[in-house]
Amino acid sequence: MDVVFQIIRQEQNQGPRVQAYSLDVDPSETILSCLNQIKWEQDGSLAFRKNCRNTICGSCSMRINGRSALACKENVGSELKRQSTVNSPPTIAIAPLGNFPVIKDLVVDMQSFWHNLERVDPYVSAKSRSLPEREFLQSPQERSQLEATGNCILCGACYSECNAVEVNPDFVGPHALAKAYRMVADSRDDRTDDRLDRYNNPSSGVWGCTRCLYCDSVCPMEVNPLEQISKIKGEILDRHSAAHSRPIRHRKVLVDLVKDGGWIDERQFALKVVADMFRDLKGLLSIAPVGLRLLAKGKFPFTFEPSEGTAQVRSLIEAVQNSD
Repeated sequence: MDVVFQIIRQEQNQGPRVQAYSLDVDPSETILSCLNQIKWEQDGSLAFRKNCRNTICGSCSMRINGRSALACKENVGSELKRQSTVNSPPTIAIAPLGNFPVIKDLVVDMQSFWHNLERVDPYVSAKSRSLPEREFLQSPQERSQLEATGNCILCGACYSECNAVEVNPDFVGPHALAKAYRMVADSRDDRTDDRLDRYNNPSSGVWGCTRCLYCDSVCPMEVNPLEQISKIKGEILDRHSAAHSRPIRHRKVLVDLVKDGGWIDERQFALKVVADMFRDLKGLLSIAPVGLRLLAKGKFPFTFEPSEGTAQVRSLIEAVQNSD
């Protein structure tokens, strides 16, 4: 079948342009094999990364029809089926990963990606690396905690789609925090408390995640970075009270208010989270202008009505909390 590949071409310090290539391909062919055919038979100047061709190295990660994926894993037929509109001839769009500077065409500069991974110190602690009298043995149950994050091939797909990375350059990214959870869960590591303190940072750590789920949806290895980030949050919440920081207070107050009234009493939420019940004067001053504008426009709620089914909501929350 004839398929048109619309590929974003770009040189450093130049704007992107679209170049189309027509190929006669079998629907079972991978996107990577099609790119190889274009490079070998039509345009040797096309630049892209590749290595194993077997979903192991992560080198060939790129955006295919607007979604970050491995070119060696996705095939022509499945990509055409995903499209909501049918073009004639069929068209597949190829672009470089998002949130990365472009070096050339589909090759991106991953320096920030690797730097952010280093920031979470993704190695078992020095104590475990010292010469032991015997091996650091793990039970099958302990080892099973590491399987999902151990499958990460650092392809960059999650980082490419991360909304938090796009708007917050300090956020380390879902790949780094998924690897961070591996260290938290590793029974051989002896720095759990120190790690959790670092990952508790409201900007660069787990609280910088916007929970958009894009990282989970594009991960080719089912690492589910958001799930690992949520596990780190759970460890932090178990260790600290609401007075420790605003992100922790935000989570705990939200749950408590929903348990009390079935939904959030916004009057209490702002005072308890931002102002810490008048203990955080800077926080109180930050929300005062908003409160005054609400009062002036008659939109400040003076009363609160619990939602219907509050008892059922409370029982569900308590069932989840008691199951941990």
